[in-house]
Amino acid sequence: MTCYSHSRLSTFEQCRYKYKLQYIDKVKVEIPTTVEAFMGDLAHRTLEKLYNDLKFQKLNSLKELLKFYNDSWKKEWTDEILIAKSEYTAENYRKMGEKYISDYYGHYKPFDEMTILGLETEERMTLEDGSQYHVRIDKLGFKGNMYFVCDYKTNVRMKEQEDADSDRQLAMYSIWVKDKFPDAEKVMLKWHMLAFDKEIVSERTDKELKKLQAETIALIEEIEGCKEFPTSVTNLCDYCVFKSMCPSFRHEAELEEKTPEEFKKDDGVKIIDEFARLQAQQKEIEEKLNELKARLIEFAKQKEVNVVYGSNRKASVKPYWNVVYPEDKEELINLIKKKGLYEELSMLCYPKLSSRILKNDIGKGIINMTQKEENYRISLSKIKDSEE
Repeated sequence: MTCYSHSRLSTFEQCRYKYKLQYIDKVKVEIPTTVEAFMGDLAHRTLEKLYNDLKFQKLNSLKELLKFYNDSWKKEWTDEILIAKSEYTAENYRKMGEKYISDYYGHYKPFDEMTILGLETEERMTLEDGSQYHVRIDKLGFKGNMYFVCDYKTNVRMKEQEDADSDRQLAMYSIWVKDKFPDAEKVMLKWHMLAFDKEIVSERTDKELKKLQAETIALIEEIEGCKEFPTSVTNLCDYCVFKSMCPSFRHEAELEEKTPEEFKKDDGVKIIDEFARLQAQQKEIEEKLNELKARLIEFAKQKEVNVVYGSNRKASVKPYWNVVYPEDKEELINLIKKKGLYEELSMLCYPKLSSRILKNDIGKGIINMTQKEENYRISLSKIKDSEE
């Protein structure tokens, strides 16, 4: 049976095509390790060592922890690790990790705020419909009847309280905690924002957790019943390991491999360039046509005529009335309901409503909420020989 995780569900929500490649087709791609991920992993492992050693009544000094961190960095660093931000070096990131660990150590020493139950836990829980869900908690602890689900974050963007209160990942884990530990009266969700030496805390009610579980089950059912996997283009695409395979970027990837001469000869490039050129011309033509229409209407008004003649074409210029509705239509709709006309104008059929307003047979209240706007229809036709 498939075991779903927060990461798996998020991938489906982010881009169904990526989900298909990653989880259904199981396409294997080379995934570069970024310096952010490398530093974050070492920071996690250093804090894991801190709490593991505490189980054996060994309190590491900050110096010992930083030695573990730096020794691991030196041993595991390779030039294959990606540094996307060229203005920073590996040394900048190493020092960032040092600061995160130092700040955490100073903040929580002597580390007795809770009794630790698990570190980097790997568990499964069964949802109400029988679905399996993966539980991975950085730090799980308790104090009395209060339990803590903790997550270390090394990213440089502070988590907003609103995001924490709507977060699915840790909230789903709290369902597992309540099932596993019946004495848990409260489950607090805690994000250690290491870059800021701050923590963000959130909590869910039983009602909220029930709703979240139902939403998660519905999402899993949607995934399992999904037949179409379209792409979804967002800013995250630049970081997607499947980008070169994606229909939205595959041609771009092909072009990047071509020489300047091959680029110019590419059929797709030639089609798009021609299309763009014609579209630009079309825009210019439409602007010119609108200008000529305005001049034609003004000419017809001045001459008091409704047909204007050219060399071998003529144009009829006939006014008609438009109804302009208020931007906020709620009051208008309520008034239509009071008049007993809502069913007749069901789904607010504006052409039908406009017709009633123009005929003045719908009531002054509704009419007064709208405006009449004069427009003109211009239709071009060939002049008959007798008219030339």
